[in-house]
Amino acid sequence: MLKPILSAFAALILTGCATVAPEKVDERDPLQSINRTVYDFNMDVLDAYILKPVAEGYLAVTNDPVRKSVYAFTTNIAAPTDAVNALLQGKPKDTGINTARFLVNSTVGIFGLFDVASSLGLKHKDEDFGQTLGVWGIGDGAYLMLPGYGPSTARNITGDVVDNFVLPELALSTPQSLLIYAVRSIDTRASLLSQEKLLRESLDPYVFMKDIYFQRQLYELYDGNPPIKEEEVENFDEDFLENL
Repeated sequence: MLKPILSAFAALILTGCATVAPEKVDERDPLQSINRTVYDFNMDVLDAYILKPVAEGYLAVTNDPVRKSVYAFTTNIAAPTDAVNALLQGKPKDTGINTARFLVNSTVGIFGLFDVASSLGLKHKDEDFGQTLGVWGIGDGAYLMLPGYGPSTARNITGDVVDNFVLPELALSTPQSLLIYAVRSIDTRASLLSQEKLLRESLDPYVFMKDIYFQRQLYELYDGNPPIKEEEVENFDEDFLENL
């Protein structure tokens, strides 16, 4: 699964056209000046001139059934990784569900092109190695904005490398892993084209994206039941986060 700029960008619709208060010192973000420069490069150059045009082209040449199959296929490819991480987190039930999903969708679902498992009540359990490290007690570490990748943390960088390249290498070659990663990124970006205005309209898009990123990470770490402070509840959309 992805934890790049696309994931955090998706979560922006949580708070609609919300704005953020003037920024205070954020101990999570010790490299803020560098991160802001990278953020501007990602959004104003890479996304504006490469990723967004490619995503618009993808929408133009595909229809909804095709995009659903692309999403189902890339999600199914990640199912073994989800299963391994669930096991490492001490969740045998989720391990079984993700394993069963992979077997059903890879056969009846024709190599994962159709999500038959969900119709059988086998709901996708999204797990990653960053979450695994968190369950093991390892903290987030510094917030980092990576060129061409987006928001992450010291912990999640390690997790993303393991999820996207180390574990898939057990069954896929590096070029195959990169191709699947690219297709997944384009499909996700295309699904968010109608929401990008929300980011631009926030008072400080950089802070907005960072806060939503950490909110989503907390949500995932606690499997949809994070310890939310009362004042945060109105800005926390559980149903939406479950569908990211």
